[in-house]
Amino acid sequence: MKKILVTGGLGFIGSHTVVELQNEGFEVVIIDNLSNTTMDVLDKITEITGIKPAFHKADVRVKSEVKAVFDAHKIDGIIHFAAFKAVGESMGKPLDYYENNLSSLIYILQEMRDRKLDNFIFSSSCTVYGQADQLPVTEKAPVKAAESVYGNTKQIGEEIIRDTSNAHGINCIALRYFNPIGAHPSIKIGELPLGVPQNLIPFITQTAAGMRKELAVFGDDYPTVDGTAVRDYIHVVDLGKAHIAALSRLLKKNNKKSFEYFNIGTGKGSSVLEIINTFEKVNNLKLNYKIVGRREGDVVAAYADTTIANKELNWKTEINLEESLASAWKWQQKQSV
Repeated sequence: MKKILVTGGLGFIGSHTVVELQNEGFEVVIIDNLSNTTMDVLDKITEITGIKPAFHKADVRVKSEVKAVFDAHKIDGIIHFAAFKAVGESMGKPLDYYENNLSSLIYILQEMRDRKLDNFIFSSSCTVYGQADQLPVTEKAPVKAAESVYGNTKQIGEEIIRDTSNAHGINCIALRYFNPIGAHPSIKIGELPLGVPQNLIPFITQTAAGMRKELAVFGDDYPTVDGTAVRDYIHVVDLGKAHIAALSRLLKKNNKKSFEYFNIGTGKGSSVLEIINTFEKVNNLKLNYKIVGRREGDVVAAYADTTIANKELNWKTEINLEESLASAWKWQQKQSV
């Protein structure tokens, strides 16, 4: 049984990926400092899978704590999620984002180098493309100047991985996510940000639940179908399964280069207003929202061409937007009880 280390494994994407890893027979070790999650997620993962993952409360920004986890386990592969991830917040806290997102990556790669470990999956982002010249975005799109500090940390992170891979022969895959949403079908785990949500869907669900007075729509003057920004929204379980596909590619040595990257989305763009309207329709409710000014760091539109990921990873999305938004609301309702 292969043992996989998952950093940030109690977070939104991390927890869903841990479930999929365990469902596929992998043994999982989680590192998380609980900065944006709670310990009860570990119990929920255990309830879903019947298996309790090994857990270390550790901070990947602390080199000695990273080393201690590697000392404790014989690791066959690493999936690195642990990072700050809010575009808007990153613009006001650049040093926090650079410290957290880059130092943690470096410490993990150093342990891999020193122990001659292989098989690294990096949680990257479509923000590496900046505002793409053509849509949908293909892997051939140029990596342009980042529109946000968060996006820049992902660009620099990929550069660090590429250089490390070239120098030390570590096989790595960067998955460039679009916008993960939804909750596990069990409704035992989902997106539960601590504090004010930085992403659209939890802000929508918290507004619908009465926790927020109203939803702010950042800009209605973009050159899009209705003036609001367009994104590609992928269900988090589909995203989790993409990690399994990428990890299997590395474990089976099916990768064509030591460093590869793939776009992970649905291939369909939806505007903010389209998301609001669809959420209202599938859940039979009305949202209180208002249009405000654009948010610094946001691009106009981004949605994926998933052709390469579909072919090379033998993976595709299975859950549609309506199901995703329905699950997000069910998850929120469970939290509000």
